[in-house]
Amino acid sequence: MEMRRLGKSGPEVSSVGFGCMGLNFSYGHALDKAEAISLIRSAVERGVTFFDTAEVYGPYTNEELVGEALKPFRDKVVIATKFGFNIHNGKMAGMNSRPEQIKKVCNASLKRLGVETIDLFYQHRVDPEVPIEDVAGAVSELIAEGKVKYFGLSEPGAATVRRAHAVQPVTALQNEYSLWTRGPETNGILDVCEELGIGLVPYSPLGKGFLTGAMNKDTPLGEDDFRKLLPRFTPEAMEKNQALIDLLAKIAGEKNATPAQIALAWLLAQKPWIVPIPGTTKLHRLEENIASANVVLTQPDLLSLAEALSAIDIEGERYPENLLATTGR
Repeated sequence: MEMRRLGKSGPEVSSVGFGCMGLNFSYGHALDKAEAISLIRSAVERGVTFFDTAEVYGPYTNEELVGEALKPFRDKVVIATKFGFNIHNGKMAGMNSRPEQIKKVCNASLKRLGVETIDLFYQHRVDPEVPIEDVAGAVSELIAEGKVKYFGLSEPGAATVRRAHAVQPVTALQNEYSLWTRGPETNGILDVCEELGIGLVPYSPLGKGFLTGAMNKDTPLGEDDFRKLLPRFTPEAMEKNQALIDLLAKIAGEKNATPAQIALAWLLAQKPWIVPIPGTTKLHRLEENIASANVVLTQPDLLSLAEALSAIDIEGERYPENLLATTGR
């Protein structure tokens, strides 16, 4: 597995990480604990060294799962988790990035993960009620105490990144970025990463499953599948967005690859400091995702793909309005 560094002075990690959320949260199908632990350990055995979780996944149970699975490999892996919400009665209950809350979450996450230090601690969403300087200052104190190694932000705006970075260097941003969600190219996120030496960790790099080519307008979504809330996952939108899958399938055929591998290889080709974190519940999909690091897209390939993409209009927003409003602050 090729290794990449997150930011100028961040950790070195596998070029493809593992997003652990879907193992037991959000997609309507949770693996049992033994299966999930086995899959995480299979990822390590195949060279993955970067694992992503958060306190709200579950809530809490995803961190516990990741901690138990990675305990035998603690010195070989980088674990990222996140803070930023109140949780009441097992549900998210609004944002909370007050310094005292950040420190409380840190201590609880350390216990659930079974570690002495959180490798990468992200603010999950920018809290409009708390100055980002206060957030960065609180994480800076946790770093000084040895409880956290690196500071990250998820879905911030570029101006917020600069303000935070002035207080405590930001190592990584976790923003949605994929072939059908290309906001970072135009909203300043790629630019600020380049300028300040920050790594980018695209979440949902496979479009929440759509870019694998395994979904279509007739794909049923379970009651607990959060994609039912997303405008791009209406049958009408999926039917219109099939043009993107057809393009990926064509290129995949030419490269002896799969649509998912082309989608991941495209991200890896954008910048050397980009590390996508696809998630899966299946071993063969894990192996497919890892193998994307071996798919080479040449500059002519990328130019041809860019030209073809420019003719495709993506139908539907990535989030409903209330969730979209929590991004880019």
